[in-house]
Amino acid sequence: MKTAAVAQTVPQTTVPESRAEMQLSFSPLVKQTSGAVVNVYAEKTVRQRSPFAGDPFLEQFFGQRMPNRSEKQSSLGSGVIVREDGTVVTNNHVIDGADDIKVALADGREFASTVVMKDERLDLAVLKIKGNGPFKVLPLGDSDKVEVGDLVLAIGNPFGVGQTVTSGIVSALARNQVTEGSDFSFFIQTDASINPGNSGGALIDMRGRLIGINTAIFSRGGGSNGIGFAIPANLVKVFVESAMGGGGKFARPYIGASFEPVTAEVAEALGLPRPRGALVTSVVEGGPAEKAGLKPGEVVLAVNGVEVEHPDALGYRLTTIGVGRTAQLQVSDNGREREMSLALEQAPEVPKRDARLLEGRSPLAGATVANLSPRVSEELRLPGRIRGVAITQLADGSPAARLGFAPRDIIVAINGVDIQSSADLEKIVRAGASLWRIEIERDGQRIRQFFR
Repeated sequence: MKTAAVAQTVPQTTVPESRAEMQLSFSPLVKQTSGAVVNVYAEKTVRQRSPFAGDPFLEQFFGQRMPNRSEKQSSLGSGVIVREDGTVVTNNHVIDGADDIKVALADGREFASTVVMKDERLDLAVLKIKGNGPFKVLPLGDSDKVEVGDLVLAIGNPFGVGQTVTSGIVSALARNQVTEGSDFSFFIQTDASINPGNSGGALIDMRGRLIGINTAIFSRGGGSNGIGFAIPANLVKVFVESAMGGGGKFARPYIGASFEPVTAEVAEALGLPRPRGALVTSVVEGGPAEKAGLKPGEVVLAVNGVEVEHPDALGYRLTTIGVGRTAQLQVSDNGREREMSLALEQAPEVPKRDARLLEGRSPLAGATVANLSPRVSEELRLPGRIRGVAITQLADGSPAARLGFAPRDIIVAINGVDIQSSADLEKIVRAGASLWRIEIERDGQRIRQFFR
């Protein structure tokens, strides 16, 4: 059955021009949306090791007097129900490491919940309420249509005082260099008051749509200074779709290239009218970028017609398009612009990671190591071109942890033998030695250490 297309008139945003308009209330909007914003209570058990643990002599005399103890720690945040079945979005740092998570609705009801998917680098988590719906939901808006100056409301549970609504405007878009350890920074900035406890709460527009998940603030004293940041709803939408699709892990597009910001000097040298875009610094052989025709020295200016401000913006645009799709890139090559198609693929795992836990009497005991592939390098945030064997995690209190080894360290050689695979490394460690000469690479620098 065919339907005729009907042109829709998009209402224009207007500025209040009279005292009557200035006295308008947000109350109807709050009543419409606040029921979908929840409190998230997370509790975890923390085990404290005895100061004598690991020392056989001291453990024999004092271990029973000072055994390992455990205590419970709780954290409080907010969340947003985005599906009627009780699917909740919050920040990963709100529930990270939690053994027990409860969700409290605005009407006072409390439910246990489970983690469907979480991602530390995006600082997002999806929870599922253990209860019968339908639950009130907050529809996801298009964060790409948000403009600086738009009115917004922030809803959450600051300092645990109860659900609180604050108002403000969108202060800036595409903010980067906001948080550490994330894949990329691409935030909506707002002056709506956001405080501890608001994390995971809603930033909504004047039509009652979710445009962001409140995540971070700039503050020296811990309170709101009118500089808050929210993860855009378009990224939240892709993350929720991935969680609902199963798999447990969020798949990021693998580009196979490295990028740097375009400075004013670089823009002038490359014939760009102003500094913008992502400068290609290297391309992995055989990767999607090389197949698309991207070359070092070129600048990516736009993705699917949307301007790219910096490398973080490029990562955001490609991530929100999603794995398995194709992105159209607008590229500048010494002032000459052209377009190309980039296939968005998941990073390959070649060679296989072959993760192994190193044991025995060696400085590396307690370290889990794996062969580096584009996928493992992406997970560890290492350059994709690096190959070898890297530490992926360390057991708490293990010899490797106490001696200063760290995840992302690349084991280059042991006792003069180059390490080619995790199997080779395990074999050398099992053989033992009276003197260990270990060479690692950390953040591009070679470090040699000696242990007895």
